[in-house]
Amino acid sequence: MTPLPRLVVGAPGTGQGKTTVATGLMAALTARGLTVSGHKVGPDYIDPGYHGAACGRPGRNLDPHLVGVDRLAPLLLHGARTPTPADVAVVEGVMGLYDGRVGAEGFASTAHVAGVLEAPVVLVVDVSRASRTVGAVVHGLATYDPSVRVAGVVLNQAGSPRHAAEVASSVRVPVLGTIPRDAALAMPSRHLGLVTAAEREETAATLAALADRVAEHVDLDAVLEVARSAPDLDAEPWDPTAAVAPPSGRRPVVAVAAGRAFTFRYAETAELLRAAGCEVVDVDPLVDDALPADAAGLVLGGGFPEVHAEGLAANAAFRASVREAVADGVPTVAECGGLLYLCRTLDGTPMVGAVEADARMVGLTLRYPTIAAAADGLLTRVGEQVNAHEFHHTTVEPVTGLAPAWVVDGEPVGFASDSLHASYLHTHWAGQPHLAQRFADAVHARA
Repeated sequence: MTPLPRLVVGAPGTGQGKTTVATGLMAALTARGLTVSGHKVGPDYIDPGYHGAACGRPGRNLDPHLVGVDRLAPLLLHGARTPTPADVAVVEGVMGLYDGRVGAEGFASTAHVAGVLEAPVVLVVDVSRASRTVGAVVHGLATYDPSVRVAGVVLNQAGSPRHAAEVASSVRVPVLGTIPRDAALAMPSRHLGLVTAAEREETAATLAALADRVAEHVDLDAVLEVARSAPDLDAEPWDPTAAVAPPSGRRPVVAVAAGRAFTFRYAETAELLRAAGCEVVDVDPLVDDALPADAAGLVLGGGFPEVHAEGLAANAAFRASVREAVADGVPTVAECGGLLYLCRTLDGTPMVGAVEADARMVGLTLRYPTIAAAADGLLTRVGEQVNAHEFHHTTVEPVTGLAPAWVVDGEPVGFASDSLHASYLHTHWAGQPHLAQRFADAVHARA
């Protein structure tokens, strides 16, 4: 049994202030001198960026679809001890409390993950357009599933002390705080959600103000009491060294895209690569001159290359080094934004040109599928199935020239060869460690 004070922040639906309050709690508890581990239910990359900035350690995801139910508690415990043991873990939920994968009866919902983690739930409710009805909403959420323990509520966007008192009098679980309306605390959004923490110069100042606001209006001692009420977990921390192994005694360099344009990656990806004997080096395609000369592997994760297209195009030297590396057979994995960067153009703006296709902005694609490998390649063996996530506002055409990476709903997706795997699909290697092992094997063979 492993002790860990923890709580899950949920809400009746999106737009209630869940991210603001969860991140504010992380920042306020950190400012108090506690070591806080921040986590996010689901595949979202953006919120964990704010969690990491608030806690001073990587924000991490807990997604039963991508990693499997049995890995949730081990991954939580791993994040809470890495790089140092945490005093408390705060887990931000996703969508409404009981909203999960469509058609799966709440699988991968906030409530589902809270139940697996045996974690008490703190609800965040926007009360700006109601008063006593809030009590009925909270009562319904608290009693809908007896296995979910709603231990408290934070009332958000209260209009006045009188309004707040009326709402609080209707709620039958402890009110841990009431936050008044404050437009200054809102985080800016765009086509795929919030603007990432790495792209906002004012992130540190915003988080400091948010920490002060939450500490002023939320009873942090009561929040900690809720977290400490969680029982010990019957699990051991996840260990990347138990999931993969170094195929040689060398330490080949893997370049991983970072910076403002490429912020989407799971912390466990680098941990698995290091455990597999690789040296992980961050590179910024916006500012670096070239890939490291000794790079034996390349990972281009997701992000917002469409927002930074002009800057990426202007760095022709770096684009050329990537194009040459891919052409030379350097093992390369590109997911979503990384795929766009490898194309010839993105909405007419020059990109790397390692893939003979062009990308352009279109409507939203959002899927949470189980996918099958279309062929043997760098990461996959034909017919293998993995769970994935897809979320983008672009399309890539034509899908020809190389074997497809995956088959999704009967359609080929992406590009694959013995040295390249590029597609829109995001996978979580902690849930599929054989993908990390195969990539590391190829990198060691290349070095």
